[in-house]
Amino acid sequence: MIGIVDYKMGNLGSVFNAFVKVGAKAELVSDPDKLAAYDRVTLPGVGAFPDAMAHLHQSGMAEAIKQFAHTGKPLMGTCLGMQLLFDSSTEFGDHAGLGLIPGKVVAFDESKFDHKLKVPHMGWNEMFQIRNEKLEIRNGLFNRLPEEFYLYFVHSFHAICDDKYTIGKTYYGYEFVSAVQNDNIYGIQPHPEKSHENGLKIIENFVNL
Repeated sequence: MIGIVDYKMGNLGSVFNAFVKVGAKAELVSDPDKLAAYDRVTLPGVGAFPDAMAHLHQSGMAEAIKQFAHTGKPLMGTCLGMQLLFDSSTEFGDHAGLGLIPGKVVAFDESKFDHKLKVPHMGWNEMFQIRNEKLEIRNGLFNRLPEEFYLYFVHSFHAICDDKYTIGKTYYGYEFVSAVQNDNIYGIQPHPEKSHENGLKIIENFVNL
């Protein structure tokens, strides 16, 4: 059973429907006391980092997510949900995240763009798989996908972290980290639920981890 964290931020209906489409049993969960009962948990999200962290703390879900992560069962954050997994973000000030993946979230540095681009980064773009020998045993998130494949992005901030946590990168003005893994904890910057067949493969792979 898949638990979809409901903290009032995100397109939860689309996420739920995507899991159902790949044949998974999924439920929206807003009670932190029930999170530990699920086999896998996904943390979606749309909106601002500080608002999301405030909701997670107020509901008690922040601590529940951390406890779930320590069980060794698969946990996946997508879009804003991926960013929340990191230590901190500079969105609207400096704010602490869940601290499950070492690193921070920063705004796109438009001074590094090789030509004029719009922020937010929105639309289809390529994910480049990064082969990480340390994570190879656990990394099944991109099974049945090519080395480079397209997914749908909507974001103005991106993660910065050590290469040892990086399993995917994307180019938008410059190269940035777009997928991460820390043992049983996974993060995907694009929206799998909006990414058609490639996104559904990622969701199905997560279910089968």
